[in-house]
Amino acid sequence: MLLKLLAVVLNNKVTYVAKTSKVSSPSKFAELKRRISFLIGALVVYRLGAHIPIPGINPIELAAQFSDLRTGVLGMLDMFSGGALSNLTIFALGIMPYISASIIIQLASEIIPSLQELKKEGESGRRKITRYTRYGTVILACVQSFALAVTLFKQPNLVVTEMLFFYITTVVSLVTGTMFLMWLGEQITERGIGNGISLIICAGIASGIPTSIGQTLAQVSAGTMSSILVVFLFLGLILATFVVVFVERGQRKILINYANRQTGSRLMKPPSSFLPLKVNMAGVIPPIFASSIILFPATILNFIGTANGFGWIKSIAEMIQRGQATYLFLYAIAIIFFCYFYTALMFSPKEMAENLKKQGAFVPGIRPGEQTSRYIEKVSLRLILIGAIYIMTVCLIPELMHANWNNIPFSFGGTSLLIIVVVSMDFMEQIQTQAMSHQYESLLKKANFSGNSLIG
Repeated sequence: MLLKLLAVVLNNKVTYVAKTSKVSSPSKFAELKRRISFLIGALVVYRLGAHIPIPGINPIELAAQFSDLRTGVLGMLDMFSGGALSNLTIFALGIMPYISASIIIQLASEIIPSLQELKKEGESGRRKITRYTRYGTVILACVQSFALAVTLFKQPNLVVTEMLFFYITTVVSLVTGTMFLMWLGEQITERGIGNGISLIICAGIASGIPTSIGQTLAQVSAGTMSSILVVFLFLGLILATFVVVFVERGQRKILINYANRQTGSRLMKPPSSFLPLKVNMAGVIPPIFASSIILFPATILNFIGTANGFGWIKSIAEMIQRGQATYLFLYAIAIIFFCYFYTALMFSPKEMAENLKKQGAFVPGIRPGEQTSRYIEKVSLRLILIGAIYIMTVCLIPELMHANWNNIPFSFGGTSLLIIVVVSMDFMEQIQTQAMSHQYESLLKKANFSGNSLIG
């Protein structure tokens, strides 16, 4: 009888070990590899689509006419789309209509009471806001694609098809391309790693780096650019990247204490914590807004100024082009303004103070409620000023370099540098989080196995 019982126990033990080995046999990083593989495949699809042209365009005439517009807002949009706009492919609009719609919905949710209520409804409210954002993306993409089609058709020798056919094919192709990129970004966020929209923009900007490096080396070999200047640019890029990483990781930690709690007959004091406030709260939104708000009117005025009798309008447009003193001054003022404006919309010291009060938390030496709100607001205003000066410096130095050295063959923009560095940092943090989660899962499996072994 005892031998039969021992055989049953050993049989159960072997069966459990076999099942556990089958579960733990795959690599612990299989999920991470699958997500990275999906991300790479999605970005390859994005880059392939950026080379499918819109029908009815003369490519030779397009290259000749677009070269004169690279200093305006079209040049900035072309940089974000990875060259898709200059080649007029199906991804010419890129993901910018979705970003514009998201920002508009975010701003509206702070003003319109119905959208404010949706934000408080949790997951269901978030789904409705996402649906409104998609509707706004379709509307903006239709308006922008139609405006682009009208503008292109008016250019001489550019369109080789009939007007109606060109309008329909252009609008359908561009809107479909934008909606596909929006869907692809959502799939990357869900099944890949990191924020899909940010990774698509970063991939578009990074796609122009090999071409810029090749053009730079070609100019050095031809003698039109000094090798010392190239070394100086390379060292400046490394220094700028270090500054961006250092500031983006910078935080102002506010000490938070909690009220004592009664546990049975003992009075327990919870441990203190910190309230982290980033130095750059606004992210990369201020330089994008600032450049768009200045370059868009300049591009429109430049189109109007080409007509006879409107030369004075073209002279005004040239004053606010990239590299001009007026543009640099307005650009700096706009960056500072949008840093304060966007942070004021997205960050609420009063709401944060109320949440701390509900949790029984307080800042040492500061009364909960109104005084805590004023203290957090004072600290945040100082951080916004530091962040605004940092963003303004990073964005203005490349503009000054372009103004003094016109032979630089690549767009060394502060906005593109910020996007690439910030997205890369977030991507690395996501990978570390995934790797740590797999380590925790393996530890839990080992703990469960040892616990069942002891029970058995």
